[in-house]
Amino acid sequence: MQNCKIICSGLDGCEPTASSSFRAADLTTELSVSQKDKPDHKNLVFGTVFTDHMLVIEWSAKAGWDKPKIKPFQNLSLHPASSALHYAVQVFEGLKAYRGVDNKIRMFRPRLNIRRLLNSSRRVCLPPFNGEEFLECIRRLIEVDRDWVPKSTAASLYIRPAFIGTEPSLGVKKPSKALLYVILSPVGPYFSTGSFNPVSLWADPKYVRAWKGGTGDCKMGGNYGASIFAQYEAIDHGCQQVLWLYGEDHQITEVGTMNLFLYWINDNGEEELATPPLDGIILPGITRQSILDLARKWNEFKVSERHLTMADLVTALEEERVKEMFGAGTACVVCPVNRILYKEKNLHIPTMETGPKIATRILNQLTDIQYGRIQSDWSFLVP
Repeated sequence: MQNCKIICSGLDGCEPTASSSFRAADLTTELSVSQKDKPDHKNLVFGTVFTDHMLVIEWSAKAGWDKPKIKPFQNLSLHPASSALHYAVQVFEGLKAYRGVDNKIRMFRPRLNIRRLLNSSRRVCLPPFNGEEFLECIRRLIEVDRDWVPKSTAASLYIRPAFIGTEPSLGVKKPSKALLYVILSPVGPYFSTGSFNPVSLWADPKYVRAWKGGTGDCKMGGNYGASIFAQYEAIDHGCQQVLWLYGEDHQITEVGTMNLFLYWINDNGEEELATPPLDGIILPGITRQSILDLARKWNEFKVSERHLTMADLVTALEEERVKEMFGAGTACVVCPVNRILYKEKNLHIPTMETGPKIATRILNQLTDIQYGRIQSDWSFLVP
């Protein structure tokens, strides 16, 4: 995989050569001649409304990176044989910009998203670029469409970078052409039930989200498209999301498209917040990392990255040691779990009976940072 190796991300103190990346200083802007009406933030359906502009940056093996461009939001023109369409040579990211209580616009830990995008890109042999230059291009795009950032602490501007292979060939190979682009969408709560209402989960080992040696730790479209069938089967079973299991021992991995956390009294009688480890099948979520960082800073209970099985959970429920279970991700921040259907039995998860104390505390602290109620070096200002 030497040909697919990332030379340097620019996020770790090193500097890629000029030929290996585009530069934000070369960014050009073409403003839209007409502007769309801004939606009412109270009626937003996640990911269905888009702003007036987009960022596009083309790459080819022959010419390297083209100059970045901000231009009016428009459809893409792709060759019918583009490798993204046939062989899933495609990765993406999801992050948000928030309008704070002080009317300043902030992104939340965006460098972690860009680092993950670069790692995902390497897995499908898409070319490297300087992460700091890309972050500045995104910042400039948000500046142009800053009026689209909702004036509400119950909504935000979702930022969707996508990186696709545009190789005009049916050969299965490393792409010689690619397109990196960013679109923006004002969003409200991810789930139609609201931002902090509990969800029910269907746990069945017949479907697997990821496996060792696969791409479960990368954010690529193929991982998500393949999960849709199981999601609808969960709905057929009266549940809202899938609890993804792995292995003969039914390891608990992720919840729908979220990382999972369990707050309980473990086998040793310790109060513990646990989440599955980054062992190659778990997506390294930015909200996941932020929750771990917060909880370790609190230093009030044990914080672990460890394997959890359904047998562990069932036993703990029988012994009344489970306090809370919740999913975590950029789209929803924190999402409580109140029921799991497993082996045709409904397992009641007492998350909401506890307040829920930990999930609520985490949600409040993260959103306080995101909306500028408290200062943090996790915030990235968009002047």
